[in-house]
Amino acid sequence: MQGLHLCADLRGCAPQALMTELAALRALCVQAVSEAGLQAVAECFHAFEPSGSGITGVVLLAESHLAIHTWPEQQAVTLDVYVCNYSADNRAKAQALLAALQAAFAPQRAQVQAVERGAL
Repeated sequence: MQGLHLCADLRGCAPQALMTELAALRALCVQAVSEAGLQAVAECFHAFEPSGSGITGVVLLAESHLAIHTWPEQQAVTLDVYVCNYSADNRAKAQALLAALQAAFAPQRAQVQAVERGAL
């Protein structure tokens, strides 16, 4: 049950297409998960109406999950990356995933929090 939960609030994000186009955001997330060495097992993305109003998405990982929410009207994105460390230490993979997504959005400001989960 021990793991690492990374939360990031990104402001002043540049690439509008990633915040409004479901296919582009989905492709970014799935590719970033794979490149970080994590295993996607399912995904769900939803674009809000009217078109261009933002997207919410989740990639379910064998190791836990990635959640992303976009607010294009505020040039803002929130990211949650949670990985369990049951059979292996996945901290570096979680950090690589968050870094890749953060780089793709090129925020002017970012607030990142790391929470160690499951320590009894």
